[in-house]
Amino acid sequence: MNILLQHNAILPVNQYGGTERVVWWLGKYLSLLGHHVTFLVKEGSTSSFAKIIPYRENQPLDEQIPDDIDVVHLNQKPQEYIRKPFVVTQHGNSSQLDSLHQNTVFVSKNHAERHGGEAFVYNGIDFDDYGKPDLNLPRKHLHFLAKAAWRVKNVKGAIEISKRSHHKLIVMGGTRLNLKMGFRFTPDFHVRFHGMIGGEEKLSILNQSKALLFPVLWHEPFGLAIVESLYMGSAVFGTTYGSLPELIHPEVGFLSNQKHEWVEQLKNIDHFSPQNCHEYAQDIFSARTMAEKYVTYYETVLAGKPLNPQTPKALENYPKFLPFSE
Repeated sequence: MNILLQHNAILPVNQYGGTERVVWWLGKYLSLLGHHVTFLVKEGSTSSFAKIIPYRENQPLDEQIPDDIDVVHLNQKPQEYIRKPFVVTQHGNSSQLDSLHQNTVFVSKNHAERHGGEAFVYNGIDFDDYGKPDLNLPRKHLHFLAKAAWRVKNVKGAIEISKRSHHKLIVMGGTRLNLKMGFRFTPDFHVRFHGMIGGEEKLSILNQSKALLFPVLWHEPFGLAIVESLYMGSAVFGTTYGSLPELIHPEVGFLSNQKHEWVEQLKNIDHFSPQNCHEYAQDIFSARTMAEKYVTYYETVLAGKPLNPQTPKALENYPKFLPFSE
């Protein structure tokens, strides 16, 4: 197939950028599966395995799609007619006011069900980008990995839990002084902040972490930080919202909406096996598996069939912040 992947970003991304990395990995593994890949992305992008077409925001999208393309893969709902068969990955949550396209692909089963849809593909990671973790390294700390300024990610809850459980916490994705959340200064010096980091520094932190603290206050569609952490041998502690119950089972993590239960479970954190966490991520969340699943959906739309039985739409509006109580 000739497949066009469209995303309004520069690829590849060097540091933070979850969606960008997923789009890049998808293109790479579609190419490895024998398909011809074209990226329609921001100028400045480069690729050794795919053709690059600079995306022009002031030009209709349909006019930028070459005639030889068989199927188009979008990462946001199109605002205009697209003449080619296409799929749309919905990466985030939507409201009841938004109707999505019938060829929408969600990123977890729960994500699809909350929109009345059926089609979903788990995000997969490219293990080549992470290398082989040393699963025998001493585990020295806990970590938080998300945009800390985004309140639904609940860095405050992670800091509180780490303090109460007497663990050091490394925060990736935030700073000690954060003016985006009003004026927030974190005086607790058991917490270290590393801002938006990537590369070897990030991997080293993950490889020496006992667990990811992921106390999200919304229905998480997927959570790439979960997969990255598991692959590097870290267990995952999360709330029970969104996709987390289908991604995390008791051998690789713990789920609860009660703070005291987190604190109690963290007393026994060492019983989680880094080997089990790593192998689980390898088995379920590979970029190759992601690409293979998307190919089946490309074939479906090329055959003129919709991916969902009806137009997906959020079935209800949830509170801005779900509870994480004592």
